[in-house]
Amino acid sequence: MKKQILNQLSRRERQIMEIIYQKGEATAAEVHKGLPDPPSYSAVRALLTVLEDKGVVKHDRAGRAYVYRPTVTHHQVRDSALRQVVQTFFDGSIASVVASLVNMSDKSLNDKEFQRLEALVREKRKQKRKK
Repeated sequence: MKKQILNQLSRRERQIMEIIYQKGEATAAEVHKGLPDPPSYSAVRALLTVLEDKGVVKHDRAGRAYVYRPTVTHHQVRDSALRQVVQTFFDGSIASVVASLVNMSDKSLNDKEFQRLEALVREKRKQKRKK
């Protein structure tokens, strides 16, 4: 269920999640301050409520303020965002994504990075053969 919800996070909701991950926890005021081109403070509070309704953050009361904490890992949100980019811009092709990333880099990959990529591809091939 949460996996489906993660795929439905808007760009602004992802930005808010990133701020909360960076801080570990954050108030609406801290989130508002950290957003690029922020909407109104009340809009930020409304977005935090939406994120809470989606089950990806929860809050505790600290005096008069609510302090928001993530209920899903940064890894889960990052992977969800990447899946969305792959589907939207690369028609689901991982090979196209990797090719684009390798080709767009201002600096070329070093031998260690190439070896890591080759090892990842070998491992995925082994896993595929086992299935």
